[in-house]
Amino acid sequence: MIRAVIFDMDGVIIDSEPLHLNIEEDIFKNLGISITSEEHNTFIGTTSHYMWDKIRTNYNLTEGLEELVELDRNTYLEFLNNALDLQPIKGIRELIIDLHKNNIKLAVASSSPLNIIERVLDLFEIRDYFDYIVTGDYVSKSKPEPDIFLYAAEKLDVDPKECVVIEDSHNGVLAAKKANMKCIGYKNLNSGNQDLSKADLTIDDFNDINSIFIRELNKKIIDKLI
Repeated sequence: MIRAVIFDMDGVIIDSEPLHLNIEEDIFKNLGISITSEEHNTFIGTTSHYMWDKIRTNYNLTEGLEELVELDRNTYLEFLNNALDLQPIKGIRELIIDLHKNNIKLAVASSSPLNIIERVLDLFEIRDYFDYIVTGDYVSKSKPEPDIFLYAAEKLDVDPKECVVIEDSHNGVLAAKKANMKCIGYKNLNSGNQDLSKADLTIDDFNDINSIFIRELNKKIIDKLI
């Protein structure tokens, strides 16, 4: 029985990867480094601490880790605070409202910091539908480790086996499966060529699923295997 749905945010609720790429390309340029889109895609689903620690090491940057993380986060938050026409990914708001109305517990578990998660949820007027918000800053290990999803399940008071994670990244899917949760992979073309093969099911349109689909997910997974 599925009792909870845990949403990733970036690439699932907001189509943020093109936004991050543009912002971070400017930061990379100012730091005097060049990072390919393929390399950037490997950081999708991870925390900014993880990403900047890798970049700092790989490119021998002299700037401190916290300095780089704060620069990245503050630049993105400033962009969101000034955004007037951003829209959620098609169908996601309707899905969240439907799940909430049908008494399925909801959480966001995102590698983004809390103030950015809250800003996005407020921007799309969906914050009140979620029972809990979890940021990657709350746990010691970033996706693809399962810590963030296990933390969310604990706060929702739901067994991991009764949770479904919706993810758009390879790292996120791996984290969900390591947490012993069901996983729906969302194929977002703007998230790069992500390997979602470990997900139980994949979709490319949130209008294709609803609360009934989620409730019957275990049966659909079994049917897929037959």
